[in-house]
Amino acid sequence: MLSADAIVKLHDESTAAWHDASESPTNSASTDPWLLRVARQHRANFDLWHIEDEARTPGATDAQLADVKRRIDQTNQLRNDLAEDLDRTLLDWLAPQRLPAEDAELHSESPGLIIDRLSILALKIYHTREEAERTDCAPGHTERNRSRLAVLTEQRTDLAQCLDLLWRETLDGTRRFKLYRQLKMYNDPTLNPAIYRSTQSESGR
Repeated sequence: MLSADAIVKLHDESTAAWHDASESPTNSASTDPWLLRVARQHRANFDLWHIEDEARTPGATDAQLADVKRRIDQTNQLRNDLAEDLDRTLLDWLAPQRLPAEDAELHSESPGLIIDRLSILALKIYHTREEAERTDCAPGHTERNRSRLAVLTEQRTDLAQCLDLLWRETLDGTRRFKLYRQLKMYNDPTLNPAIYRSTQSESGR
């Protein structure tokens, strides 16, 4: 069910397609239900990356920055929800096989969180490669980004191997993972003091 190579390939193909203005944001490089879930989670990171770029636009007004901040919060919440959904899907698939084994050693990071990190690395690799191929840059820019690209590529290779190993050991019954809820507080009006105190103040007028 889980293949790091397939996930990395999907991340790269989707990233390239979504940067093509002729491609629909909903298009995916796969029709496999599991990989479609991976693609949706990657899309949230893709959108988040570009919304955060907007926040750094020189000359952005306070109103524009406030709008961007709200969109960042909403998209980051979606990103985390979809990473949890990946873990939930894997655990549902494993459950009929009585896996993960209850007495197996617990892994500190779940597959969904690793896939989220691979997604971000795919975006870093894409944009760093863009910078390495620019022709309108200062001396040293190309070399610096080629060096960064090599580091990012090595990091992704290592992380993909760790994901495959975790999955193999989970299937072998020698390692287990759990669904770790992110439990974000900032979007919950009952948990964020800046929201509920403002609401209480408004209602008290």
